[in-house]
Amino acid sequence: MLREDLSAPRKQRHTAQRIHDRLVDEHGGKLSYSTVRQYVKKRRPELEREAGASTADVFIPQEHPPGAEAEVDFGEVWVDLPGVRTKCYIFAFRLSYSGKAVHRVYPTQGQEAFLEGHLEAFATIGGVPTGHVRYDNLTAAVKQVLGTSRERVENDRWVLFRSHCGFDAFYCQPGVKGAHEKGGIEGEIGRFRRNRLTPVPVVDSLAELNARIIVWDEEDDRRRISGKLTTIGADYAHERALLNPLPTEVFDPGVVLTPRVDRSSLIRVGMVKYSVPVRFIGRAVRVSLRASEILVFDGRTLVARHARITARDGSCVDLDHYLEVLHHKPGAFPGSTALAQARASGKFTSAHDAFWAAAGRTDGDTQATRELIDVLLLHRSMAAADVSAGIEAALTVGAVTADVVAVEARRAAAERLTVERSQPMTAQEKPALVALRTAGERRVVSLTQRRLTDPAAVIAGLPPDTRPLPSVASYDELLTRRVPDPTRSPSSNPSTDQQRTGTTI
Repeated sequence: MLREDLSAPRKQRHTAQRIHDRLVDEHGGKLSYSTVRQYVKKRRPELEREAGASTADVFIPQEHPPGAEAEVDFGEVWVDLPGVRTKCYIFAFRLSYSGKAVHRVYPTQGQEAFLEGHLEAFATIGGVPTGHVRYDNLTAAVKQVLGTSRERVENDRWVLFRSHCGFDAFYCQPGVKGAHEKGGIEGEIGRFRRNRLTPVPVVDSLAELNARIIVWDEEDDRRRISGKLTTIGADYAHERALLNPLPTEVFDPGVVLTPRVDRSSLIRVGMVKYSVPVRFIGRAVRVSLRASEILVFDGRTLVARHARITARDGSCVDLDHYLEVLHHKPGAFPGSTALAQARASGKFTSAHDAFWAAAGRTDGDTQATRELIDVLLLHRSMAAADVSAGIEAALTVGAVTADVVAVEARRAAAERLTVERSQPMTAQEKPALVALRTAGERRVVSLTQRRLTDPAAVIAGLPPDTRPLPSVASYDELLTRRVPDPTRSPSSNPSTDQQRTGTTI
């Protein structure tokens, strides 16, 4: 059977199990499978060598100069994103000398992920290999393999990227034959997947998973590769100084698109819709489609940023993009898709809901919605934590207005900065903080005279006014001193009239 296999197709040769089954069925053999397996393991290479048809690979030890070579590849990995087990792709970059590796997980293995992974890797290791980087024939880099030679027709954008970073590419042989030419990265992906991504990771987003991976990569620097006396981190410290410097200019790894904004202020990128600010309706914008996010530009100005959605016919709508329109159309706010997605993502919090409900009890639904939108506009210029603190302070005293929230949010921001900063405040910052703080107890003062539900109640947050009501009775005596002259026509000069009557006002 083993001799027949010498001339049989590679995928139709006998396995040890098949040989055992044939011995039992055709020859009535009574022997264990382990005996057959051990014999096949020993005898098959001997027969191949005797026939001169040995297929055993011979591996020749290689030396890799520090800082000169690296290897790159993609591998498949499954991730449990919110409610869905999703197939993703792990990008792996490994320096050949030290074994220092960088890993990132992306929802795709397209060219945008390929280029973004390189940029992340180069930034992490602090440089670019001086020699070449080994690849298999990824479509993100290679258009066509020219026969059995090393010649390749490369992707134009890939050539531009290599020229920008300043490194060469070495392409392995196609198929299984080329796997051993970058065995370091093949083994690294398997090791990392077994040790770090097993069991299947459960995360809210790939950004969260990649944050964990950065920590794991740093921990792996303490690992020692078999056959070496020093750790990966120690070898990398020596290698890092020999790398070429990073390019000074920024390279955009995204695929550039120019969709037009529809009347719902949405653009279509692939099979997914993303929102942009409403002022761009009817215009074409420039989109950089990246591995994990999309960036929308008006000229060179970034106007929108979204996490990339991989679900077919999905949508990503940002509530902030519609606030100006919703201020004029408050009735559309409660049922809007933007509000629903803001709630689901946690950007629209229970504090916002509480403010909205309290404002509705005092001002009615329409005005309450406008006040809420004014509060949401504060997020454009202030930290979310500071705005939340302002909302809580306003709710405490019942002054549910955007003005009060703004004042209290600025107070919270100022107090937070003084705690976070180790150095004392500058002379310009001290008066601002003193003005925000009240002497003695901390009170909230309403900037608009909005009363509580009881019309007779005092203005929310203001101390009681015990002064008497103003009166103009004392000015009435001036009227009795004016003696009009019926024979004189009215004069346009008030000073002359005052001289005639002898009255000064």
